[in-house]
Amino acid sequence: MSFSGKVVLITGAAGGIGIAAAKAYAQEGAKLALVDLSKEALDKAAQEINASDMLLLTADVSKEEDVKQYVEDTKSKYGRIDVFLNNAGINGAFATIDEQTAENYQAVFGVNVMGAFFGLKYVLKVMKEQKSGAIVNTASNGGLIGAPGMSAYAASKHAVIGLNKTAALEAAPFGIRVNAVAPSGVDTAMIHAIEANTMPGNEEEAGKQFKASVPMNRYATAEEIAKLMVFLSSESASFITGAYYRIDGGQGATSA
Repeated sequence: MSFSGKVVLITGAAGGIGIAAAKAYAQEGAKLALVDLSKEALDKAAQEINASDMLLLTADVSKEEDVKQYVEDTKSKYGRIDVFLNNAGINGAFATIDEQTAENYQAVFGVNVMGAFFGLKYVLKVMKEQKSGAIVNTASNGGLIGAPGMSAYAASKHAVIGLNKTAALEAAPFGIRVNAVAPSGVDTAMIHAIEANTMPGNEEEAGKQFKASVPMNRYATAEEIAKLMVFLSSESASFITGAYYRIDGGQGATSA
């Protein structure tokens, strides 16, 4: 699954999954365009990734002009985009539906849905010109099931899976594949924030309960998610498109 000379664009690149994915592609020889909201976080991530060819780009993915710019900057430097990890996401504030705020919904949908849509919109323009490319959207098991207290997040990830299927159908005639990963809890800052929101002051117990809901009784590692992303964007997955892949330690097997 060599990516030697391939250009890989990753949003949410300073987060746990983004860093793990960037490392995995760099090890396979890829050129990286890394996008995140914070320049400081990107610089820190870049030191950890330590790739030979990286472009660091700050952007708010909920803003269309920012997304258009990071795509243009990537194409300007590298001439093409071979792989796009549409990965940026937030979990938002924890509250039951009757206590949720419009502001929280707008913030979560701004990043998770509009950010994913804008990324697809502008990257697909480049890939259609090339008549090639692979896209991996980061969904969630929250896009397949309910999540008490996290209605905004769950609804947004359901929307990502809808975008994923539609984009795949539209892109297939151009030789472009579009798939999604749907992880359960991953051992990154996001799941630990969810633990803190669920049981303030008793995060350890929340973690135990979350892990107990997974047949393998643990969280995934960011590296495990990255490996699936690399596979789905590789030639080894050349006839896979429009799919979403659970990577959840068996949690999905407990539901219909």
